Amino acid sequence: MSDRLPIRNALLSMSDKTGLAEFGQRLAEAGVRLYSTGGTRRTLEEAGVPVIDVAEYTDFPEMMGGRVKTLHPKVHGGILFRRDDEQHAAAAAEHGIEPIDLVAVNLYPFAETVAREGVTEPEAVEQIDIGGPSMLRSAAKNHAWVSVVTDPGQYEELLGELAEGGTTFGLRRNLAAAAFDRTAQYDRMIAQFFLREEGFLREEFLREEDGVFPAAASLQPERRAVLRYGENPHQQAALYALPNAAPTSLLHAEQLNGKELSYNNLLDLDAALALARSLPTPGIAVLKHNNPCGAATAGTLAEAVEAAWAGDPVSAFGSVLGVNVPVDGSTAEFLAEPGRFVEAIVAPDFTPEALEVLTTKPKWRANVRLMKVGEVAEGSGSLQWRQIDGGLLAQQADDLPDDNSEWKVVTDAAPDDRLRGELAFAWAACRHVKSNAIVLARDGALVGVGAGQMSRVDSVEIAIRKAGDRSAGSVLASDAFFPFDDSIREAAKAGVSAVIQPGGSKRDAEVIAACNEHGLPMVFTGRRHFRH
Repeated sequence: MSDRLPIRNALLSMSDKTGLAEFGQRLAEAGVRLYSTGGTRRTLEEAGVPVIDVAEYTDFPEMMGGRVKTLHPKVHGGILFRRDDEQHAAAAAEHGIEPIDLVAVNLYPFAETVAREGVTEPEAVEQIDIGGPSMLRSAAKNHAWVSVVTDPGQYEELLGELAEGGTTFGLRRNLAAAAFDRTAQYDRMIAQFFLREEGFLREEFLREEDGVFPAAASLQPERRAVLRYGENPHQQAALYALPNAAPTSLLHAEQLNGKELSYNNLLDLDAALALARSLPTPGIAVLKHNNPCGAATAGTLAEAVEAAWAGDPVSAFGSVLGVNVPVDGSTAEFLAEPGRFVEAIVAPDFTPEALEVLTTKPKWRANVRLMKVGEVAEGSGSLQWRQIDGGLLAQQADDLPDDNSEWKVVTDAAPDDRLRGELAFAWAACRHVKSNAIVLARDGALVGVGAGQMSRVDSVEIAIRKAGDRSAGSVLASDAFFPFDDSIREAAKAGVSAVIQPGGSKRDAEVIAACNEHGLPMVFTGRRHFRH
């Protein structure tokens, strides 16, 4: 078998007609006989490229509204027969089957169709390509003899090799791999369309013991970008999109300014967006190393950003911000004051005044990454995936709002309406802090955060140290129960005025007694929010 093979016959069926006329013209100039159907054939004919209708070749009409065009033995036989097999060659000769050496197909636009607002299921079904994937799989299987093209971006390399006398086995094999990857992604998109329901697979398609989890998961992530490096410069990294990425996620955000996003930027922006989504509007989150060092809500965004930055101004330098309303000029002016520096901001939008301020001198503002994400929608509890060595963990995302009506006051003293509002804010922020998580909040803003400590009392002490004098009159939120009363005693000593936590410890009675001893109201939420 020769490594480099000529192309004598090609079948083209391209829904994306970018560069199609020139591609067809250059194939024809190289002596390739072209076969085609429908819109692809008309595009070639209008460009003056000689082309044979597939129906003329098969002597079988296109029918059923175009559903049946290329599903014919003269098509698939021409693609699949082994040129070095005498029986295959004899069968082809007996039935008038021409060898098809190139198949160029890029499938009906199913994803674009289902993304349209108001699209009906029958409209989507008609955009499920049958003949295209069949031809791609046939050509890819027989890549020893056949070249298969799935994207206009592959035209030039194929034409270059054709000019050298024919395609090499290496190119044909690479094109085959790309074709199988394309059909796999296409099938996954269609499956997810039929099985979707707010991010879950419909339960009737699953075994009873599976619950919301499919027995097998074919995620088919699509690479969106190769990043400069990973967490550290010696690590390579890339960004992949899952087929069901939410339209308000970073994967669909528009970058308005700044350098390309890094691996760490993406992690921090995702966390910042998640926290901002949990806050009342207008609200802002200040993230550093995937933990909030500040967050606030206020009457205006400018007031909120000032309060959030004050939460830990030292840590806020070089931070990433998440905002749940459009960034305005006043907010941008605050961030642009001397001594402040941010790496990136994700927000629904940026006003022209904010863009002007945030994209001009000093130098850091020309590089700040500004991500327009559109509406900051509430969480959906969709499946969340995380890798471990050799496998994946799946869980329902912890992004659904808690039902405050289920909260229970367990102490003699009860929080008044003002304190309940402060506790609700602290509880919303606490769930976005790495465990063990403790936050102190006052006047709708974080004033102290203790994150990621092995001991909960250590997190309490760090939060109090960060808050300083501001701990007096603040409220404390803990992402999980207190195993001992030592944290309560430290909080009371610092002047904390109320506590919120899930409850559920064997020593809850001791913790409640300590609160009562110091006159502290405490609320049990009944729900834990670990974040590992």
